[in-house]
Order: sequence, then C-alpha cells, then structure tokens
Amino acid sequence: MTDHLPKVSVAIPVYNGETYLAETIESVLAQSFEDFELVVCDDCSTDSSLKIARSFTDGRIRILQNGRNLGFGGNWNRCLAAARGRYIKILPQDDLLNRDCLGRQADVLDDDAEEAVALVFCARSIIGPSGKVLMTRSFGSASHRYTGAEIARYTARHGTNPIGEPGAVLFRNSAARSAGSFNGARPFVIDIDYWLRLLQFGCAAYLPGVLASFRLSRGSQSVRMARSQATEFSAFLGEIHQSESYPLSRMDIRVGGFAAAANALGRSLFYRFAIKDGS
Repeated sequence: MTDHLPKVSVAIPVYNGETYLAETIESVLAQSFEDFELVVCDDCSTDSSLKIARSFTDGRIRILQNGRNLGFGGNWNRCLAAARGRYIKILPQDDLLNRDCLGRQADVLDDDAEEAVALVFCARSIIGPSGKVLMTRSFGSASHRYTGAEIARYTARHGTNPIGEPGAVLFRNSAARSAGSFNGARPFVIDIDYWLRLLQFGCAAYLPGVLASFRLSRGSQSVRMARSQATEFSAFLGEIHQSESYPLSRMDIRVGGFAAAANALGRSLFYRFAIKDGS
C-alpha cells in the first residue's frame, strides 16, 4: 500500500518568519478544501520559526530544515522539489489564503481535462502589518483565460506583474517539471519570470474573486527589494525581448522600462506609508 499523494501541495519557504508564520499556516489549515499537504521549508532560521512550525500537529504538515542556508531563490526551489501534489502553490511566510482559495483554484484545473491551463490566478488583498486591508489588486471583473503572449505583452506595456504574487497562483506540477526551477538571480521578478515560463505549456485562468492576501511589513521581501525594482524589471524585459518565447517589440520594452520606474516609485511610497501607518 502506497502513501496517498495529495492533490495540492502548499509550500511555505521560511527564513526568520516568526512574526506571521503561525497565522499563515493557520490560513492553510482552515481551507474548505482538504486534499492538500503543507510543506514548510525552513532555511536555517535563527528565530523561533522552526519551533512555531513544529507546534502544529496536523498530519498534512511536513517540515523540512535545510542543512545550510540556500537563500531566497534556493529555498523556493527546495519547496518546488519537495511538492508531491498534482498542483502547487508557493505561499510566502507572511501571506494568507482565504478559506475557499485552494478549492476554487483546484476546481478550475480539475475541470480542464485537456490540461490547457497551466496556472490559475486570482484577485488578492494587500494588507498591512496588522492585517488591515489597504487595497485590492485584480485583473478585471470576470473570469477569463489568457495566453502567455497576452500576459507577456501586458507585463511589458505596464511594467508590472499582472498575475501577482505566488500566494495568488496555483499551477500544475507537470508544467513546473517542464519549466524547470525558479531563477533567483533577480528576486523582484522571480515570480513573473516563472509564470511566463509556465505559460509556455498552457494558458492562465483568472478568477476575479479575492482569494488571497499579500502582506506588507518591514520584513517582507517586496519591501526590502523596493529600491532595485525598476532596474531588475528593465533587465528582465530585455531578456524577454531577446528570447524566442514571446514576440515583444522594442517599443514594448521601452514603454515597459518607463512604466517600471514609475511603478517602483509609487510602490516605494505606498510601502513606506503603509508600514509607517502600522495598518
């Protein structure tokens, strides 16, 4: 008799995440959908993160401790390699899932018998350190499917990641095996770089309802990377332009560079206000 393989793997890459880790884990365990495993990959934390993870006794939790610090991208790839489910979600250590997130996203992939959809993404709330909702990010008000070329063009023209943070995304393990590992060389674009690589093996399905929350705090990766956002994004667009995967024009890249700079400034100011306000 073999062990049951879960339909969904939720993997949390952790490094010194004691402030919000328990809340993040609880949001996964509270899902209305139950056929999942929760993999916590601790990257040699020096705080109480590992103790917090081990305080949960739910049998669906697996806790992995890296033998050495792998860094941001390395730990995301440890999560990817450890996931056994048909579908995978990488959930940052301070973000949250709404109760119906896994169920609604898994339903979309289950209903796609031809596996034409590589990933599902959703609208999400942006919350402050205390959990207060600051704003909502969405990609329209109706369910829709988008090709990789459409997402790439929008990414370039608007200088931003339209699919969103990893907590908002559920993707096929089969597509991940084809796409390979996360590229941690440019942390700010590690997610959109991977989403576009996944979309070479299927389209993106969008759910307009808010199903996840992305937290802004002093320790969050996005806040720490605020100063390098524009530079990383412009270099990333240049790589897309030079590749054969998506047909972007020089004008797309030029417009995207200006948009990325404006977005970086706006995010930096917003992050500073949100964290200072303590919301």
